[in-house]
Amino acid sequence: MKTMKPRIVAYKPLPDDVLAYLREHADVVQADGPAALADALGDAHGAIGASLKVTPQMLDRAPKLKAWSTISVGYDNFDVADLTRRGIVLAHTPDVLTESTADTVFSLILASARRVVELAEWVKAGHWHRSIGPDLYGTDVQGKTLGIVGLGRIGGAVARRAALGFRMQVLYANRSAHAEAETQYGARRVTLDELLAQSDFVCLQVPLSPQTHHLIGAAEFTKMKRGAILINASRGPVVDEAALIDALRAGTIRGAGLDVFEKEPLPADSPLLRMNNVVALPHIGSATHETRHAMARCAAENLIGALAGTLRTNLVNPDALARA
Repeated sequence: MKTMKPRIVAYKPLPDDVLAYLREHADVVQADGPAALADALGDAHGAIGASLKVTPQMLDRAPKLKAWSTISVGYDNFDVADLTRRGIVLAHTPDVLTESTADTVFSLILASARRVVELAEWVKAGHWHRSIGPDLYGTDVQGKTLGIVGLGRIGGAVARRAALGFRMQVLYANRSAHAEAETQYGARRVTLDELLAQSDFVCLQVPLSPQTHHLIGAAEFTKMKRGAILINASRGPVVDEAALIDALRAGTIRGAGLDVFEKEPLPADSPLLRMNNVVALPHIGSATHETRHAMARCAAENLIGALAGTLRTNLVNPDALARA
């Protein structure tokens, strides 16, 4: 007797070959937007996608659901404890996106320090009539001190670029020591306050959790060097955005390179968009053709493995297996 294929809801467009792989193993329904997703969950065994907030109310409509696969490393848009209680396995895609995301972080460091975006727009606006003067000079990156808050996979890849490529001194604040970064990149573990006081670039690489919400606010900005630049490519709410705007306006810090915001997309009337010393990107993180393809493939394999009961890596809540 032929066993029934599991039903999967895909709520993000997937590359053709990834969709074909899923269809070999399951019946796939595509859903666009939260309402369509909620409707399609009724008889689904698995779901795959990214970016949408997944609520307990949605899951109440999904009695057959066994596994959810997010095409991301972050999972702050899920109530993990609720998924575990329901016996639903959550899988994510760490590792495949580490290097591309670290490149994004470094592009923010370079663009902010050397005023790349501001000056590129200045040239395009027809303002370049003579050799530039000190009013348009930037600040060095090589040889400076980089402070990384949260030294996980991406933080470690940023530390490698900084130490080996740009000969930067790397400081880090983390719950635990990172032996590899210390031995290979000369990184030094310090308290958050020491990191803020000593770093020329403060780079946030923590996941969003109740503990890291508004980790950086008015008090933290006053502890930073006046010439320091804040880099955030983790999650928007790790920074108190109103306090950041105040600090930039007051000259408390030099500038900011931001890939994430408290509200995304960033509202068009945000004061950040009118500041020359802010580089703002549309949450590009890992957004290269190669990496997004690898992430979709990884997430698809995670989902099929989770539905088959064979997945042992990339699990956010392995405890859910015991309840399944």
